[in-house]
Amino acid sequence: MLPAFAVFAVFERGAVVQEGVFIGGGGPEYAEKQYLALKYANRHGLVAGATGTGKTVTLQILAEGFSNAGVPVILSDVKGDLSGMARAGDAAGKLHAPFMARNATIGFEDFAYAASPVTFWDIFGQQGHPLRTTVAEMGPLLLARLLELTEAQEGVLNIAFRLADEQGWPLLDLKDLQSLLVWLGENAGEIALRYGNISAASIGAIQRRLLVLENQGATHFFGEPALDLADLMRCDAQGRGMVNILAADKLMASPRLYATFLLWLLSELFEELPELGDPEKPKLVFFFDEAHLLFDDAPKALLDKVEQVARLIRSKGVGVYFVTQNPADVPEDILGQLGNRVQHALRAFTARDAKALRQAAETYRPNPAFDTQEAILQVGVGEAVTSMLQKKGVPGIVQRTLIRPPSSQIGPITPAQRATVMAESGLADKYGRAIDRRLAHEILTERAQAAAYAAAAQAAAEQAQAEAQSAAKAQAVPRAGSGRRYTGSSGRRTSSSQPDSLGAALGQALLRELGGTTGKRIVRGILGGLFKGR
Repeated sequence: MLPAFAVFAVFERGAVVQEGVFIGGGGPEYAEKQYLALKYANRHGLVAGATGTGKTVTLQILAEGFSNAGVPVILSDVKGDLSGMARAGDAAGKLHAPFMARNATIGFEDFAYAASPVTFWDIFGQQGHPLRTTVAEMGPLLLARLLELTEAQEGVLNIAFRLADEQGWPLLDLKDLQSLLVWLGENAGEIALRYGNISAASIGAIQRRLLVLENQGATHFFGEPALDLADLMRCDAQGRGMVNILAADKLMASPRLYATFLLWLLSELFEELPELGDPEKPKLVFFFDEAHLLFDDAPKALLDKVEQVARLIRSKGVGVYFVTQNPADVPEDILGQLGNRVQHALRAFTARDAKALRQAAETYRPNPAFDTQEAILQVGVGEAVTSMLQKKGVPGIVQRTLIRPPSSQIGPITPAQRATVMAESGLADKYGRAIDRRLAHEILTERAQAAAYAAAAQAAAEQAQAEAQSAAKAQAVPRAGSGRRYTGSSGRRTSSSQPDSLGAALGQALLRELGGTTGKRIVRGILGGLFKGR
């Protein structure tokens, strides 16, 4: 059943009836109505343009259209504006009159204000449901990218993950990884025989990077309960796809964490979703705002990973749309995979800007009615040049297009309204409280404590043995006066009961006292103290 407003519509393209998302239209100077065909929506796309030219509104209307077609959407809210999708637009607002004029120009007769079904997410758990994953699910490649590790340090990290897998140690949060690295350093000599040298300097560098990551708030991201991908792919009771909005305004302060998280999410979708081939509509659409953060200073291994995901995730029914200021922000190999394009105005203030403008124009199928480069330079706010895939996936001729107004509110909602939406989502109980189960950190801590107890017990046993030996030696001292001595020239044995001098008498008295019970205690105490000190 189609919705009451034609954000998602049935249109005719080359005598073939298709379902698509309505983007905008024309007028006297513009082309006919433009649609993004759902059948080709998983062929990915690009929304580009300078700051303030209308990229956010374009993202908003695309998300609305996919949602009304029953396609769940994931998008990041960098400026906080997209939270307004949870509420309907206002007919009494100052934008109502311009909206109605635009709708009349492009022939959008079925326009109506309406809210979209929204779920808010936030890695820090402040403006949405906490969004977590485990260290093990992140994997060494993406984690090394996040920590900006060298090749040698990344090798040590790979060894740590391999050992955790072999030993069955669950790596869930940063404490687990930190404890594992400590254990790795303490046993580096034994491990090196199998995996190669592990330097203390590399371990120390990784630990310092983990500390920086922890100070940036990444402890909120790693842990359990981990995100269930099914919660991103829900539909509401009316069959509309859920619009999952990630609060990214604070996350942008840690751009590497932001980029790595979104890339991890794409990788998880690629690994978990089944093959669909060419479905009639996407299973999920993913919008990557501020896409340049993913590619800036990215190593080749990471770029290869992004290109692989972009090429292959299409067959899983997932469409990926990059939103950025300049098409040049996206590597050429990946840019070639983006079939559906909305290009807002680019400004050519420098020679570099002019070159980027020329390159952007060259990526479109030319239209004999106008010069593409001039059109990109001249379109105003809320206008764009567009090119959508048509029958058999052929790129359409570039067209100048007036972007339609959104049905939901433009601008952010209040914190109280956000809290109400979160309470009604049904996910607060599932993700609201972190789970702390037996982790690698606890396992390795228990091992260290057990080793310490064993060492202490061995030391105590050695001390007791030393004390026993001391006591035995003390008991072996002969009693004074029990012996006899021989005197005189005749060699007769005489008694030693009479001391020869005062010193001898005192010595014999001392020996007799040491031979008694009290003396034995004194000897044991002295010798025991000596052995204990040793």
